[in-house]
Amino acid sequence: MNTEHGTITTPVTADILRGHLDVEATAHGLLPHRLPARARRQIPDSRLAVAEAQPSGVRLAFRTRATVIELDTLPTKRVHRGLPAPADGVYDLLVDGRLAAQATVPGGNVRTITDLVTQSFELTEGPAGTARFTGLPAGDKDVEIWLPHTEITELIALRTDAPVEKAPHSGRRVWLHHGSSISHGSNAAHPTAVWPALAAARGGAELVNLGFGGSALLDPFTARAMRDTPADLISVKVGINVVNADVMRLRAFSPAVHGFLDTIREGHPATPLLVVSPLLCPIQEDTPGPLAPDFAGGTLRFKATGDPAERAAGRLTLDVIRAELARIVEQRAADDPNLHYLDGRDLYGERDYAEFPLPDEVHPDPAGHRRIGENFARLAFGDGGPFAAEAG
Repeated sequence: MNTEHGTITTPVTADILRGHLDVEATAHGLLPHRLPARARRQIPDSRLAVAEAQPSGVRLAFRTRATVIELDTLPTKRVHRGLPAPADGVYDLLVDGRLAAQATVPGGNVRTITDLVTQSFELTEGPAGTARFTGLPAGDKDVEIWLPHTEITELIALRTDAPVEKAPHSGRRVWLHHGSSISHGSNAAHPTAVWPALAAARGGAELVNLGFGGSALLDPFTARAMRDTPADLISVKVGINVVNADVMRLRAFSPAVHGFLDTIREGHPATPLLVVSPLLCPIQEDTPGPLAPDFAGGTLRFKATGDPAERAAGRLTLDVIRAELARIVEQRAADDPNLHYLDGRDLYGERDYAEFPLPDEVHPDPAGHRRIGENFARLAFGDGGPFAAEAG
């Protein structure tokens, strides 16, 4: 800890981070990861390599009397060639669990996706910057700084006008969640507005979010990471990436689900485990993938390109996957009373779609994230739910 002109610099170390599975020392500072090094060595594509390094759900947590907090970071932002650049990612600062301030860090590296299908890219290096929070309430308080959920963020330095100490253990149950881009936070307005973060706050849980955009594909290395991560509650939301990437047929899907669950159970034999099927997505309910980008009108939307007639040959749709997941969970639950199933349309279904349509035909808007988080909190954490306190 260094002190100069009334400012205290505290090293950013793993012991003041939450929601991560690993950290990497870089030339600039510390890079949080949401998959461990062993798993990262097995990642087959840049899409997942980027997604797991984007810190959805990762936050700094500490106790302090500081009224001014600065966090130096080097963000890596993602843009798509031919489309407007997204707004800078948001840093959410919570005081005693409540959102108290927000900041952004302009500049940084820019990863320009030149082909949405192949994920080829060009990287332009840029400067580090500072997220600055002022006017915070005086007195001892628990502070969390949630990192931008879609910006790779290297942590360089934490500066405050009062000492910082590691936050005490919250005593809350740890919820380990795996899902696709919606769980990761696509189209969410800020990191604590991603639906799993909203649900965790309502359910009084500590979130570890393994939502990976485009990459909930039943990868064995993800299952092993979940097996080895301490957790009191576990959920797995799978299906839509398997369809829109068109990576397998029903014959391969069923044993892959069993294998994924078997691996998790090796490390968590009796932990409440909730399997969640896909949310409503009209373009893929009865039409197989692959999904293709559609830039008509100058905005990015998606369309399904498969042939519905091929379902008889094992091509997967969301309806097919929901039926199979329900069957698998029912079969396994005979020997696993802590295994549960939730139809994703109970989180976001026809009525929700009518009220909050999917802007790009796949991902909900911020209001949709809020609805999904509220529904999950009610159905999973609420009375009679698999994550209810008395059920745990």
